[in-house]
Amino acid sequence: MKQDIHPDYHFITVVMTDGTTYQTRSTYGETGQTMTLEIDPTSHPAWTGGHQKLLDTAGRVGKFNKKFNQFGFK
Repeated sequence: MKQDIHPDYHFITVVMTDGTTYQTRSTYGETGQTMTLEIDPTSHPAWTGGHQKLLDTAGRVGKFNKKFNQFGFK
């Protein structure tokens, strides 16, 4: 491995949206710096099962058929 081509890998503190903190190693910032997250697994709908919009294809097809029925589409 070549010397002096890799970024510095050091400890930082991560602050999550609910205020909890943990230490991890990262190339972000400098040693001891704090990273504050705006979105994390405790607040993002993808992980919390939040509001998801399901596509209702049968309803869309029904609307299409009703709207264009006069043209003979089925």
